[in-house]
Amino acid sequence: MNLPFGLSVFAVGAAALVILTLAAGVKIVPQGYVYTVERFGRYARSLGAGLALIVPFVERVGRRVNVMEQVIDVPSQQAFTRDNAGVTIDAVVFYQVLDAARASYEVSNLDLAATTLTMTNIRTVVGGMDLDQLLAHRDEINERLLRVMDAAASPWGVKINRIEIKDILLPPDLAGAMARQMKAEREKRASILEAEGQRAAEILRAEGRKQSAILESEGRKEAAFRDAEARERSAEAEAQATGLVSRAIAEGDIAAANFLVAEKYVDAVRALATAPNQRVVVVPIEAAALAGTLGGIGELTRSVFGDGTPPRRAGTPPNVTPPRA
Repeated sequence: MNLPFGLSVFAVGAAALVILTLAAGVKIVPQGYVYTVERFGRYARSLGAGLALIVPFVERVGRRVNVMEQVIDVPSQQAFTRDNAGVTIDAVVFYQVLDAARASYEVSNLDLAATTLTMTNIRTVVGGMDLDQLLAHRDEINERLLRVMDAAASPWGVKINRIEIKDILLPPDLAGAMARQMKAEREKRASILEAEGQRAAEILRAEGRKQSAILESEGRKEAAFRDAEARERSAEAEAQATGLVSRAIAEGDIAAANFLVAEKYVDAVRALATAPNQRVVVVPIEAAALAGTLGGIGELTRSVFGDGTPPRRAGTPPNVTPPRA
């Protein structure tokens, strides 16, 4: 059955319209994105990732919102600290859209709004801190900025995850002054450490001298004790020898007395000869003179016993001596 030409064209056009209408109502949302649907220009719903359908000619896709974590590079800006030090600060902001509808219709330009808000809060935070505190407490700055920014971006359906201060640049003159200050501080520490080391060395040397003096004193004490003990023993030996000689003399042994006197005589001559203040010593010592001296000592001993005859030892035959005139 052949249709008229006009009817055929109409059928083809109708089929093409149906296909286009169906195609317009099918939407594929990629992963990491959320599409907002507007019905007659007003927000109706949001489409998640995957295949979705909308009513053609009645609904349309309004905004394609990236819900992945994003980063904004905040431009460098100059700020002044509480002690009037000018610094240049660079920062980055990491955020994520949690509510696509609010991020699309509560704020006109999300990136511009987040950048401007970050720059304003950086100046506010830096102005409430000293320069030394600013340089030493970056974590505190990041935390304060994150707290303020997260509270401000919450009505937009946005979560501020992190705010990081990339760099803090100082003016050249201020950087030079800080470098000189750091050098002076390190030199001060070096001087203090050197002084402490010298003091410790002096203390150790003093302790060493103290221990040396103590040991030396103990050594002198021990030496004196041993010298006294030696003298005591020498005196005891000498006393014992003197006692033996005395008993021998008492028993009539003139040879013992002669030996004792001769020994003392020889010691006296030796002491006289070795005296340090003598250069020349003339002593008329001969064997006959020494014998005469010993003989004189013997005569003196016999005169002590009265009759000139020494007492006879037990077991010795008596000697007959002619009486003196």
